[in-house]
Amino acid sequence: MISETVPRTATRSALAGRAIAGAVMALLLALTIGVGIAGTARGQAPGLGATAPEGGSGEPRRFVIRFLTEGEFPPFNYYDDEGVLSGFNVDLARAICLEAGAACDIKVRPWEELLIALRRGDADAVIAAHRVTAGSLAEVDFSDRYFYTPGRFAARKGETDGEISPDELDGVTIGVAKGTAHEAFVKAFYRDSRIVLFENPELAREALQQGKVELIFDDAIGLAFWLNGSLSRQCCEFRGEAFLEPKYFGDGLAVALPRNDPQIKTLINNALKRVRQSGRFQELVERYFPVRIY
Repeated sequence: MISETVPRTATRSALAGRAIAGAVMALLLALTIGVGIAGTARGQAPGLGATAPEGGSGEPRRFVIRFLTEGEFPPFNYYDDEGVLSGFNVDLARAICLEAGAACDIKVRPWEELLIALRRGDADAVIAAHRVTAGSLAEVDFSDRYFYTPGRFAARKGETDGEISPDELDGVTIGVAKGTAHEAFVKAFYRDSRIVLFENPELAREALQQGKVELIFDDAIGLAFWLNGSLSRQCCEFRGEAFLEPKYFGDGLAVALPRNDPQIKTLINNALKRVRQSGRFQELVERYFPVRIY
């Protein structure tokens, strides 16, 4: 009897032990799964800058994108008559945020403080018409280019209807602001023209208006607004093509970004692409640049 009773008791004890152990394992498994689910949910919560798992199809997310700009460079960034921050860059920043599913925080700083503040971590991005140059690339990273600022010639209406080639402009008087990339360009490529230097672009434009020079060469954006504005008295118009040589006019305008944040670069580049695809970018160009600069 004893020989039969002991094995059965031991068996019942073993079964009970296995049952308890199984229950404990099930409980631990449930807790592990629960923690994993909670951790995943927290990791994907908006505002934490989470990314999709490696190899996934998602992209970086931000609850807020903090932009910096400045307020004295129309039509890119300026205060309107009611004191509201406006401009091409400002509206482009908002369009980027919309496409990225993020709120926009746009603050104004003086031009000379923008990249310093970016490197200090005060912002995620700077959108203030920064040109991509070797010097600027030594300080910060940049998004894909979103705009180009060509140089262009302008002449009085009805005059200088020929080509704007160096041969055709042999001996022609060209006004240009001294100390600028535009001066360097005409001196390099239009050596046989008579180049007249002015203290600033405004004086060169006045000279063209008054017939003191036959052509001026300047930033196409500034020229476009002068040609279409009241100060020109509709005297003049563009001549020839737009010049985009990066050596003189930079490699386009881009959003300045910190070097240590590749996620924000991916996020903004993807959003910029969608802004273009949606047609919103072209709408902004037509709104802020009524005269074609290219």
